[in-house]
Amino acid sequence: MPFYEHVYLARQDASAQQVEELTAQLKGVVEGLGGTVAKTEYWGVKSLSYRLRKNRKAHFTLMNIDAPPPAINEIERLERLNEEVLRYLTIRVEEPEAGPSAMMRRAERDRDRDERRGDRFDRGDRLDRGDRGDRPPRDRERRPRDESSDGANTGTEE
Repeated sequence: MPFYEHVYLARQDASAQQVEELTAQLKGVVEGLGGTVAKTEYWGVKSLSYRLRKNRKAHFTLMNIDAPPPAINEIERLERLNEEVLRYLTIRVEEPEAGPSAMMRRAERDRDRDERRGDRFDRGDRLDRGDRGDRPPRDRERRPRDESSDGANTGTEE
């Protein structure tokens, strides 16, 4: 049987539990028609590049499917009928991707970067510079301006 990667976008109004139930329903349809769902990944709510049916965000879900083409046709038909689904995309692949998808790897990389960086407001060295070393103290008094060097025309011409 061919392998497919199937991604669908659900409305932002739907709860994560409703999205999980929809994923379980689609998985049941695939298994009922003789296929298997190797992996499902919920990517969370993400911003869209442009509005889709008045939605600026959507729940993203990936499914790696090993199923005959009629099973894919059926889940796409069900998604067209479901008002919660904004878009879907199914791509046939040679073999399913082992391990986490690129989106999940990106999320892990971002989490690791944030852990390494630490809390940005906990860095006292940026707020107070302390002693400036061998620099002489600044003279806080302003020097009087030399009126002849300010470049202004005094109104008297010679």
